Amino acid sequence: MKLERSRSALSEINVTPLVDVMLVLLVIFMVTAPMMKQGLDIDLPKTKGASMPNQDRFTISIRKNGDIYLNKEKMSQEELVKKLKAISNINPDVYLEADRNVSYGKVAEVMAEIKASGIEKLGMVTEPKTGE
Repeated sequence: MKLERSRSALSEINVTPLVDVMLVLLVIFMVTAPMMKQGLDIDLPKTKGASMPNQDRFTISIRKNGDIYLNKEKMSQEELVKKLKAISNINPDVYLEADRNVSYGKVAEVMAEIKASGIEKLGMVTEPKTGE
């Protein structure tokens, strides 16, 4: 005589651990997402045109208070000229981004220093204009 036991499939799945894990992950991503932003706080002017691909490049930034940065490294205008003369041998593309509140004279002065140091290619960085 063979005893047969009827096994019923477990029809309910406990989703509480899944929900707990998902909520923890959501909180972690919400907290860490603002910290992922890198770069300097510069209010770039908005213009028409497509955005550039993010690639390794030399970027000179001028903040609202007039501070000058080369790839996130703060330096004086004299130090900037020395560094640019050193890198001008490889003739890289250099990009200039300046806060919209920086005077035109300061931007023109930095541009003149870049050109005088032997850099041939200088690009201006702006933000794309949103449809208004």
